Amino acid sequence: MIPIDIIKKYYEEKSELYDILVTHSLSVTNKALEIIQIHSEWKIDKAFILEASLLHDIGIYLTNAPAIQCFGNFPYICHGYLGSKILQKENLHRHALVCERHTGTGLTKEDIIRNNIPLHHKNSLPETLEEKLICFADKFYSKTQLCRIKTIDQIKKSLSKHGRDSVLRFEDMLKLFLG
Repeated sequence: MIPIDIIKKYYEEKSELYDILVTHSLSVTNKALEIIQIHSEWKIDKAFILEASLLHDIGIYLTNAPAIQCFGNFPYICHGYLGSKILQKENLHRHALVCERHTGTGLTKEDIIRNNIPLHHKNSLPETLEEKLICFADKFYSKTQLCRIKTIDQIKKSLSKHGRDSVLRFEDMLKLFLG
């Protein structure tokens, strides 16, 4: 499976949105690989990290986020779930879980209900080391400022909008991946 070929099935190759998605996804991939280098003792599926980090945001085109050239019908917060559905159709069930579980630092059933998020009322938290790594690496990069790497403080401030639990989950990932 070649991730870029799957992306090309859903995105016009020469479009601004394609460039945004691929640039962002490559940044996330590189960050994840950088962290893997630090933890050579881990038994982590590097090939899966390469594939899933490139595909984790495949659902964005279905959302309404004009600032990043997305003109779909769904709220942006649904992009993980939507991407999961796409990858399930592609028979990439493990990759689909990365899509579903990477939003913020994952979403709890309580988060979804409390914030009236239009998603199934269930926990969607990263579970495996690979899922957590991609979720963590993703927090350092925005799709609106592609060349900028966010600081830890900027990430925490952004996550705080989703509640203290989201920040605490990030801090747990920070300890796990960067000590």
